[in-house]
Amino acid sequence: MFEESLIVYGLVGCTVLLLAWIIRLEMRIRKLLGGKTAKTLEEAVKELHENTEKLNHFQREAISHFINVEKRLSRSVQAVETIRFNPFKGTGEGGNQSFSTCFVSENGNGAVISSLYSRDRVSIFSKPLQKFVSDFELTGEEKNVIENAKKNLK
Repeated sequence: MFEESLIVYGLVGCTVLLLAWIIRLEMRIRKLLGGKTAKTLEEAVKELHENTEKLNHFQREAISHFINVEKRLSRSVQAVETIRFNPFKGTGEGGNQSFSTCFVSENGNGAVISSLYSRDRVSIFSKPLQKFVSDFELTGEEKNVIENAKKNLK
């Protein structure tokens, strides 16, 4: 008899614990749903999924755009250097009015523009650059301005 009552009390205790657990789960479910029905919860999940897809699409477009900008930026002028000099050293003609200016991209493509100034005329020369090298003969000042521009890129 003692064992039967112990079993009954144990079953009643387990039943009370299970009821308490069910009530707690019910309260958590109500809190999760927040007064919404299962249908509105399903719609909310669908809307979240759609928003995630939109964000993923935007991310892919943004990455593509930034790759394109990076390519264009590498082709643009990244360094500009100018050196002024006197091509007629010691004669007093021209002073430091002559110059060489280098415009290059990060991979060394661009141009060197040089101007030689004297009292009676001004000569301007432009030489294209590919990878910091020109097919045309470069003066010492032009080579110097290209090296300075190359150093400023790093």
